[in-house]
Amino acid sequence: MANIKSAKKRIKVIETKTLRNKMIKSKVKTLIKKVDAAVAAGNKTEAVSALKEATVAIDKACAKGVYHKNNAARKVSALAKAVNGLN
Repeated sequence: MANIKSAKKRIKVIETKTLRNKMIKSKVKTLIKKVDAAVAAGNKTEAVSALKEATVAIDKACAKGVYHKNNAARKVSALAKAVNGLN
């Protein structure tokens, strides 16, 4: 355990940021699962709306520094490719 006051504060701040990042990542994963479920069911309209939601969430997570920009782009690209493969 840290003895220095500033180090104790950093520990608290890191815990807060970790919880925020976990919450954001969990939301993104849930939205990705919704897109995958819609694609698996073959429901194009539902998949497109879920893709929009997921894309916004991924972009926000990237802007907040939760995901690296290339990681976010890869996730969006994979989802878009899956949705565009539907007829």
